[in-house]
Amino acid sequence: MTKPISEIKKIIKEIVSEDDPRLQEWLQDPRKGVQQAVQQWYKAQEKMKKEQMQFKEMLTYETGLWTQGIERIAGIDEVGRGPLAGPVVAAAVVLPSDVYLPGINDSKKLSASKRERFYDILMETADVGIGIIPSSDIDRINIYEATKLAMIQALGKLNGHPEYLLIDAMELNVLIRQTSLIKGDAKSASIAAASIIAKVTRDRLMKKYSLTYPHFGFDKNMGYGTKEHLAGLREFGPCPIHRTSFSPVKEMMGLLKN
Repeated sequence: MTKPISEIKKIIKEIVSEDDPRLQEWLQDPRKGVQQAVQQWYKAQEKMKKEQMQFKEMLTYETGLWTQGIERIAGIDEVGRGPLAGPVVAAAVVLPSDVYLPGINDSKKLSASKRERFYDILMETADVGIGIIPSSDIDRINIYEATKLAMIQALGKLNGHPEYLLIDAMELNVLIRQTSLIKGDAKSASIAAASIIAKVTRDRLMKKYSLTYPHFGFDKNMGYGTKEHLAGLREFGPCPIHRTSFSPVKEMMGLLKN
């Protein structure tokens, strides 16, 4: 008995092998809807294989260290160096050796929904530490030092001591062996994981700040100098989470003092 197309579309999603006799049968089915379902299955399989290969590449550094007997590898990254307002946030993430996170990438290359999904998975399965340095400290010690401080703070929030660090474009003055990787969030799964944790954490903070300081659009621009943000600055002046050492906030503070 010929199965309805709607039923085939449901069943085909459960098929995992091209050798499955049901798939071979439907390849011969002349109905257009069935052929579309079969082609969608092949496309999904191709996407899955591509993600598997990409993830394997993203684990190159970690795998090399694991084979040396180094088990706890912390990926470290930050977000929020460039905004005019809000904290800089860093995360340290130690992935389990049996990790499988196909599709993980630099947080900037992922949609908000994918970042949230990976965030939930990572918080449940990995050892995660988060460091948050407020704008007042950024103004006091500068953004570069604040970034390093956030990373060290994140390390200190891990449940266990890491044996090795993979850091995105930074070096830390800590007694732990480390490798600094330019654009590391696109090369290392651990650093990509850290970038996701840091990004989601900071975005959530900025959305909360937007309720207290509604004139700057923090829920949309996350503190970056968009037109809406700059218009709010001109009309209302800086708020307590603005970075007074950053232009144009610095110049506006000067005008207010005069």
